[in-house]
Amino acid sequence: MTSAFSISLSELELDALTELVNLGVSGAALSLREMVHEEVVLSVPKVAVVTREQAIATLGEQESKRLVAVQQDFAGDISGRALLIFPETKSMELVRAVVGGNLSLEDIAELEQEALAETGNVLLNGCLGTIANNLQRSLRISLPEVIYGDGAEFFAAIPSRESGYSVLFIHINFAVRNRDIRGYIAMLLDIPSQLALKDLIGAFIERTTGQVYVPSSNVG
Repeated sequence: MTSAFSISLSELELDALTELVNLGVSGAALSLREMVHEEVVLSVPKVAVVTREQAIATLGEQESKRLVAVQQDFAGDISGRALLIFPETKSMELVRAVVGGNLSLEDIAELEQEALAETGNVLLNGCLGTIANNLQRSLRISLPEVIYGDGAEFFAAIPSRESGYSVLFIHINFAVRNRDIRGYIAMLLDIPSQLALKDLIGAFIERTTGQVYVPSSNVG
């Protein structure tokens, strides 16, 4: 098994990918706002394509405590796994933000798994769906699953271990009901999906600029 492969994106390709991610996150914010009936502010300070090892190291450096994630597999022209990740200490804050602040701690604890799964489902579906639409593709997305652990555990549990995976690693900040929550969206992509994504980004650039785009080399 190798996971050192990672597509190399030019500055223009990374800018286009960042634009797609921002569109996706904006779509996710609208979906979450409809769910909680409150203003939701989502921002993306950083987008990067890294190896699994680099993603694990980043989480280890920035998050010293246990993490919680909502994961969903997706399939289509691009296949992989998407995860919404944030510190476990923030999970109750997120649940409170989603279900409202009038419930007792006991009630919130009982609703935690359901609320996390539904929130992850709304955010990941909104993000993936908007990105796919802008790439003129469709995706099939599995039901959400809530898991606890660390980056090594999250990124080791991939659908297939026969080919190298890279991670589209998205830092996100979001505020719901005046609660600020920091987290990450990670998309694990195998080699064929990485190459397909690069081609689709090139087509997106051509559609938005009206000019023929010559892609950079594939491997970083």
